[in-house]
Amino acid sequence: MKHELAKTYAPAELEDRLYKEWSEKGYFTPDTKGDAPAYTIVIPPPNITGQLHMGHALDNTLQDILIRHKRMQGYCTLWVPGTDHASIATEVKIVEAMRKEGISKDDIGREGFLERAWAWKDQYGGRIISQLKRLGSSCDWTRERFTMDEGCSKAVKEVFVRLYEQGLIYRGNRMINWCPCCSTSISDAEVEYEEQNGNFWHLLYPVKETGEMLELATTRPETMLGDTAVAINADDPRYAHLHGCHVILPLIN
Repeated sequence: MKHELAKTYAPAELEDRLYKEWSEKGYFTPDTKGDAPAYTIVIPPPNITGQLHMGHALDNTLQDILIRHKRMQGYCTLWVPGTDHASIATEVKIVEAMRKEGISKDDIGREGFLERAWAWKDQYGGRIISQLKRLGSSCDWTRERFTMDEGCSKAVKEVFVRLYEQGLIYRGNRMINWCPCCSTSISDAEVEYEEQNGNFWHLLYPVKETGEMLELATTRPETMLGDTAVAINADDPRYAHLHGCHVILPLIN
């Protein structure tokens, strides 16, 4: 009996049916009772800020190739799936959606905002999981996690406390990016830079010992109030006579 091959590939006729069968038969869940060597990948969890893009498709395809290869070699393979809360980025998305409804975080309070955050996770986290499945990702969906799950949150706190107690991480003062809207620090990756025309200011600092004026140039004159010292090149003959002298801070004398 001859079967005619379709001239074009029709994924809808095959992929959903095969993937459902693979999942129902537990092909992606490892048998941990045997003595086969273990091979595990924890998925870099996609942010629940929207949906997957081409970068996710490439990244997850590479992971799937590795997992399937090791699975066929007889390893006890586990690919742990999950999604990431992406706290600040997700908050921005939720606040934007609320603004369209004419309400703010202050209007609904902390508990009300958390309810909206979990609803957002269910909507967009669910969409991402569906997309991963449509890609054919052979994750063990019985172990699906979310970074704000109780177990994950507890594990993160435990690790940070241990690292702190071992002296491997510390709290200290650092220059940060501060968001006045969210009232929190944000990473460099979350900063949008914008070029602006500025000015170059030349400030005169009186030298206490000689009475002359020392000219300093800056684009940020407002930081003058925090000045504590003036550094000069020790090898520059123009300033050799100023070694050890003091300057008077303008405005506050």
